[in-house]
Amino acid sequence: MSRAVAELLADPLLPERLSELRQAFDTEQQQRERFYEEITEQEKAEFINGEVVMHSPARDKHTAIRHRLERAMSIFCDSRALGSVRGEKALCVFPRNDYEPDVVFFGPAKAALIEPDTLRFPIPDFICEVLSESTEPRDRGVKFRDFEAHGVGEYWLIDPEQEIVEQYLPREGRYVLALMSGSGEVASAVVPGFRIPIRALFDDAENLQLLRTLLA
Repeated sequence: MSRAVAELLADPLLPERLSELRQAFDTEQQQRERFYEEITEQEKAEFINGEVVMHSPARDKHTAIRHRLERAMSIFCDSRALGSVRGEKALCVFPRNDYEPDVVFFGPAKAALIEPDTLRFPIPDFICEVLSESTEPRDRGVKFRDFEAHGVGEYWLIDPEQEIVEQYLPREGRYVLALMSGSGEVASAVVPGFRIPIRALFDDAENLQLLRTLLA
């Protein structure tokens, strides 16, 4: 039992607190339904803790890193029928929140749920976010905790300024830092056999060489 739940159970005003929570959550879910109705394919938007978060256009450095990873992972997974890789426009539905991560991977079981007209995607098995000044607090905060709590088996954070990859893996229900590096390789724990030179995320020539290897 968590400390928050224990404190709530010890509160003599528990019935009133529960009523307040239910009213607040019901209102939030109504707002979430409006979010689904109003969001368009042209926007990158997320629904986080009752608020709609609209994203500004990304810098080319950010977009290029995201593209290099998605392209390499897609080629690797598609050629081996390992699952499905999607980019930043896949709206992933969690119990409370909705996110559009930079790169996601769905293993075979979840990939089988995705159809041509799917607009709301299941919780991914792998997520990568490329950090920016505006998104880093959420990427390391509410998203980190939400992904950790709801079965995302691997979480990468890529820092485009420092050119470093952080790889987080679950251990006893909590994420632990498995790798933090700007050189060498990073091997996925969720995508079977997928290994990528870290420099291939930041350098076009390195990425091209990787793609040639994957296509050989």
